[in-house]
Amino acid sequence: MKSHLNRRSFLQSSAAAVAATSFGGMTLADSIVGQAPLFEISLAQWSLHKTLFGNKMDHLDFAKVTKEQFGISAVEYVNQFFKDKAEDAAYLAEMNKRANDLGVKQLLIMIDGEGNLGDANLHKRTEAVKRHFKWVDAGKTLGCHSIRVNAASSGSYEDQVHRAADGLRALSEYAKEAGLNVIVENHGGLSSNGQWLAATIEKVGMDNCGTLPDFGNFNIGGGQFYDRYQGIQELMPFAKGVSAKSHDFDDDGNEIHTDYLKMVKIVLDAGYRGFIGIEYEGGKIGESEGILATKKLLERVREQVAGDYK
Repeated sequence: MKSHLNRRSFLQSSAAAVAATSFGGMTLADSIVGQAPLFEISLAQWSLHKTLFGNKMDHLDFAKVTKEQFGISAVEYVNQFFKDKAEDAAYLAEMNKRANDLGVKQLLIMIDGEGNLGDANLHKRTEAVKRHFKWVDAGKTLGCHSIRVNAASSGSYEDQVHRAADGLRALSEYAKEAGLNVIVENHGGLSSNGQWLAATIEKVGMDNCGTLPDFGNFNIGGGQFYDRYQGIQELMPFAKGVSAKSHDFDDDGNEIHTDYLKMVKIVLDAGYRGFIGIEYEGGKIGESEGILATKKLLERVREQVAGDYK
């Protein structure tokens, strides 16, 4: 068993590696061979939620911190951190300016708190869909490819497929006009049942409605957990983004809850070559250290499998 000192050394080496060997989620090994990486790395804003909720960082500085502190050039926003700014043209323009000046891509906005898209009450479901419209518009202004939504519902298994698909279809029709995707994360309840969510997306039947598979969100309630590897495999055919959830690391830098090598292979076997977003949620090390540890792990796995995929 390695000592706590070794763990600290590992985290320090993660930080040093960012400055010495990586830029924008790519390593020197990628640039040496002259090939594009199998996937690029982005940063989900929730990884810094304690810092943001604690007013230790302003939302407008997220792109700068992502680029300059972590060497990552793509961001995934969370609407909670600018929830009253969706229709503020000047604020969105400032977000655009700061990201563009740094060469940071704005990929998506994760939407919470706007009502249940699968609400059993048709009126409430309709209102929830309408409340998401402003975020579609904001996403378009920011040049995002998607908004991430939840598929919360109630009723029987089949009722929830029908209700969630109804709300998602209505929202996806609006988003299609704006050129955006509506993507659903496995985010608790039946949405964390890969078979259910895949069936719901199939029922929507629109090419701009897909999934954001999350490596770790498979708590279906009642103390039960869906198999994460099976779930990711079921959701990948519809994926328009991927979320690399992380919590804790061993002394060798591996995430102890998820086999990242196995998970990344599932992602790549599905033909996905887009961004994989870091979403650190652990508490044993700081947010910055957790982000760097997750980034280093993703880079290591990417290099490990590079020769097996095109």
